[in-house]
Amino acid sequence: MADKRPSMRVTIITMDTHLASATERARHALKKKMPSLELTIHAASSWTVDSKALESCLTDIQSADILIVTMLFMEDHFKPVIEALKARRDHCDAMVCAMSAGEVVSLTRMGGFDMGKPASGLLGLLKRLRGNKEKSQTGGAAQMRMLRRLPKILRFIPGGAQDVRAYFLTLQYWLGGSEENLYHMVKNLVNRYAAGEREVLKTKEKLVEPVIYPDNGIYHPRLQGRMSESLSDLPKLVSDKKSKGRVGLLLLRSYILAGNTLHYDSAIAALEAQGLQVLPIFAVGLDARPAIEQFFFQDGKNMVDAVVSLTGFSLVGGPAYNDAKAAEEVLASLDVPYLAAQPLEFQTLNDWGGSDRGLLPVENTLMIAIPELDGAIVPMVFGGRAGDADVQCTGCHKACVFEASINRHDMHTCVERTAMLAARVSKLIALRKTEQANRKVALVMFNFPPNAGRVGTAAHLSVFESVFNTLKSLKAEGYTVEVPNSVDEFRDQILAGNAKQFGTDANVHAQISTEDHIKREPWLKEIEAQWGPAPGKFLSNGSSLFVLGKQFGNVFVALQPGFGYEGDPMRLLHEKGFAPTHAFSAFYRYLREDFAASAVLHFGTHGALEFMPGKQSGMSGSCWPDRLINDLPNLYIYASNNPSEGAIAKRRAGATLISYLTPPVSQAGLYQGLSELKESVEHWRKATPQDANQEVAHAWDTNAQELLDSLQAQAVELEFLSTEPALKTLDVDTVNKAVMHLSEQILELEYTLIPYGLHILGSPISTEQSLDMLMSYASVQEGEIQGFSREAMNELIHSQSLEKFAKDQALALTPSLREELNQVLNMHRDMQSDSEMQGILKALEGRYIRPAPGGDVLRNPQVLPTGRNVHGFDPFRIPSKFAMKDGQYQANKILERYQADGNPLPESIAMVLWGTDNLKTEGGPIAQIFALMGALPRFDSFGRLAGAQLVSLEELGRPRIDVMVSISGIFRDLMPLQIKILAEAAFLAAAADEPVEQNFIRKHALAYQEKNGCDLETAALRVFGNAESAYGANVNMMIDNGLWQDENELAETYTRRKSFAYGRSGRPVLQSDLLNCILADVELTYQNLDSIELGVTTIDTYFDTLGGVSRAVRRAKGGKAAPVYIGDQTKGDAVVRSLNEQVSLETRSRMLNPKWYEGMLKHGYEGVRQLESHLTNTVGWSATTGQVEPWVYQHLTQTFILDPEMRERLMSLNPASSAKVASRLLEASERNYWKPEPSVLETLRRVANDFEDRLEGVYEGVPI
Repeated sequence: MADKRPSMRVTIITMDTHLASATERARHALKKKMPSLELTIHAASSWTVDSKALESCLTDIQSADILIVTMLFMEDHFKPVIEALKARRDHCDAMVCAMSAGEVVSLTRMGGFDMGKPASGLLGLLKRLRGNKEKSQTGGAAQMRMLRRLPKILRFIPGGAQDVRAYFLTLQYWLGGSEENLYHMVKNLVNRYAAGEREVLKTKEKLVEPVIYPDNGIYHPRLQGRMSESLSDLPKLVSDKKSKGRVGLLLLRSYILAGNTLHYDSAIAALEAQGLQVLPIFAVGLDARPAIEQFFFQDGKNMVDAVVSLTGFSLVGGPAYNDAKAAEEVLASLDVPYLAAQPLEFQTLNDWGGSDRGLLPVENTLMIAIPELDGAIVPMVFGGRAGDADVQCTGCHKACVFEASINRHDMHTCVERTAMLAARVSKLIALRKTEQANRKVALVMFNFPPNAGRVGTAAHLSVFESVFNTLKSLKAEGYTVEVPNSVDEFRDQILAGNAKQFGTDANVHAQISTEDHIKREPWLKEIEAQWGPAPGKFLSNGSSLFVLGKQFGNVFVALQPGFGYEGDPMRLLHEKGFAPTHAFSAFYRYLREDFAASAVLHFGTHGALEFMPGKQSGMSGSCWPDRLINDLPNLYIYASNNPSEGAIAKRRAGATLISYLTPPVSQAGLYQGLSELKESVEHWRKATPQDANQEVAHAWDTNAQELLDSLQAQAVELEFLSTEPALKTLDVDTVNKAVMHLSEQILELEYTLIPYGLHILGSPISTEQSLDMLMSYASVQEGEIQGFSREAMNELIHSQSLEKFAKDQALALTPSLREELNQVLNMHRDMQSDSEMQGILKALEGRYIRPAPGGDVLRNPQVLPTGRNVHGFDPFRIPSKFAMKDGQYQANKILERYQADGNPLPESIAMVLWGTDNLKTEGGPIAQIFALMGALPRFDSFGRLAGAQLVSLEELGRPRIDVMVSISGIFRDLMPLQIKILAEAAFLAAAADEPVEQNFIRKHALAYQEKNGCDLETAALRVFGNAESAYGANVNMMIDNGLWQDENELAETYTRRKSFAYGRSGRPVLQSDLLNCILADVELTYQNLDSIELGVTTIDTYFDTLGGVSRAVRRAKGGKAAPVYIGDQTKGDAVVRSLNEQVSLETRSRMLNPKWYEGMLKHGYEGVRQLESHLTNTVGWSATTGQVEPWVYQHLTQTFILDPEMRERLMSLNPASSAKVASRLLEASERNYWKPEPSVLETLRRVANDFEDRLEGVYEGVPI
């Protein structure tokens, strides 16, 4: 007879699928005992990629009799269901909510136990019973002991205490999440809380206590019982004699208890296949330290050669929080490489394999960015849920198909990724096991673009001197190295050698025959589809491929080939599906297989490898950076002030970063001409009586007129004033204002902070350079040290004690002053240390490189000491509270400057966002956009970024400004959460029921919606960038190759590249018409300048992005230019300058300043390249904005070309870059950016021709 008992519906909602398979097995067992029971489980991780999964969950909530809700920490997970849970709460038999956000936990209702009510005396008693005994112990173990103790205490307390006991028993069952425990968890809840007609389902069976499993233990698929607390139980599939090393694996206990371990088992097997012993461990809770201390150390000695986390989360804290400092200390005590591999928790392997983006925003943050704070390296996907059966994965060439028999919630392995993970671990351990004399190291220098005198390109670094010092250090450490006699000899061996014989930029070290390349290149078809038949045209003589560089013993100094499209502007627009050239792929294969490098050391910021096509993060076997670097340990010398691009190298090319210091910074000072002008200004202000009643010209006496004539002549010569009107014809008030403005300009120029020279790895900075840095640091502080003289600073760093220093300086040594002085002394010590070379040597030993924040030393001394593994700021905390406060101030400064220039309040602004500036300032530029829009970021109860909210118009006090946000590709990769909340802020503003004259976002969105018939979601899109996996506007490359005819070509390049709109989903959609419509409304364009080391003429990325959008605005507005502003936030109070003012300031303080250019030229070849780069970037600003004064080119020509001695000096140091300086000045003239005198133009043409002839070896040394 059929069972007519009423149905009982039990629904479990949790974050992920860890316990899905165990729940499924428990469901089958329960069905036999209670045929009418329906048990379902839902994972919030699937809701972002599967709307049907959310609908199914909501349906089950509506009919559930018992609800168990756990691990819903993030708003993306609990917000979609919380209203449904609230609605069901009083209509179900019980709702158990645990280990989740406070809003969720408070919904718990079990009999008389109601978490929504004020805390009862019973809960207060429990807190007192807990005591403080566990304070010294780490969270997981202590909490589990308390969790097990509480039900025993509560067992004999009558009344509501039994409901509290049931709550804690449910937690115990869940945390011991085996099939058996989940079975008894559901059975116990039904027996206790089934109500109404369901009461008949209750039984009088005795409660079965939760099965207790080890808190910390070891795991192995071949271990009896699969887990143990004893190391002696661990199977040894690789004997001690044959072992190549031992790997410690960190696993999640929940997967092991649930029996859902296929992804772990495969990783273990792959590592053992490499000849490695494996020590897999797990810990209770979210803190791995107790298990590490118990199993990775024996008698205080480290037992492992590498640690690989397969949890996907931070070492201390998991998905809920992170304690990076605690993690760093335990990892430093192990002092072995720490790798973080990711099991896909929020999408399936099939979804990931076919995605251009790779990891989802939440995965990118939780599984990549947060573990980086611990010092994790080589992030890799290694497994995940299989997804739908019989679907072929497109993640790599293996094209796996998962069988229908596999439970879609079970974890599976990506065979290709797991094998690569094992190979990479093996190579890192091999570094530890190999003698230095036998290690082979490839030192890779960059040459971008080729054929331009740019061999050894790197930000702020003198590469040849640094590589030479590295060769010497390696030899001193016992490496087999043949060190040249001098850096000049070394440079000549690289740049000259046989280069002329082969017509290459540098010495040809090896030739790879076409036949050999075809036979060995696994991705030949893809390369030939882009570049034609092998060997192609790049670095080839038609029959062979060239590998540039030179070998010095066991060290090969190599030149990375370029992208291949440098001279082809049309390819810049269509590089989707791009592949490296034959030469590029052959280069890395040569390093791996022919030279057989133990490790590769990329030198300087930055190369082409990490920007090759592939996923944004979570690389697969089809991604070019991953294919090229393969299993080769990748070390990367990287500028400490560039955490964002460094993160790309880490995430896309598996790089371990070793930071280097940026060059010394000091005040620009004044030089010939400017010093005399300053004296004339001071003379005028001191010596001339200033009677406000003097209103006519004849009131000036002869002496005053002579002074004014002299002053004006000097100012005209230096391009500060024009010849008309003559100052002596003006009244006193006007003259005094003009002279005062002149004085302010000179003062700003004199005290502008500039870098001088380039940093040299392995060469300690001098005491004078250290003093320059410390004085610059003091100048941007707000404490007592700001007023220190150089003499006082010098005395401090040589003082025997702070007490003596304070006494000598007559200072009260307050706690705050003591802290400031200690900070200065720490900075001095760190700058004098050899930490960078030591970092390289440590990394080559296969040791742990401590993490360090990236940023500017002057604003964040925690960057020191360098030589550490740079990371960014915690993405969940961006923008910070400080950034929001500062952002409001900066936004007001932008609006004030625009209005001070005679304009009304702008309705629409275009603003550029970079990853670097936001990481260094904790989100300062993001905060400015929020302030302009009248919005705020919203944070959840854990302090993590969760969304956006509007500020009321009353509080804002002005209309909401419409902001078009142009994001870089790196910003897109590093800050997906911030993109979503910026899009949300724009949408909330567009949807707000407010007058359009007070809300320009709504005004413009409604107008577009009416005109185009689209929805408001589309009309409100304001965040624009590249397509997934693409980078840059490529305007910079157009400028560099000079093969463009009209400025509108630059606008077209920008808009084609940057027309992808990012909405609240975070996914890009091509919206070219919308972008052009928005650009037509833009009234000003703007970008922040946050680095003292960088100016807008230092790197081409500024004009590529801000220049690109400015040119696109001009085209969209029918040729009307919008003003371009720079927010200089490098020193204390921000200054908003027009682009014209900024370029003029930088030209005077850097390019025309002997202090700056002599500092560069002392580095020879590389210094000339820096001069050429600044000039090219200046031309880039002329092309994109037209806002560069013609005098800039005139004075640069006078300084570097018309001076015969300087001209010959440049040519002797770097012929290719010198020729480019001359040709670039000529190009600027031909494009009408300046109009030189006929004689100057003729000289310039002859010099350019002469340089080109000499470069090609036609003749040398012909005077002009």
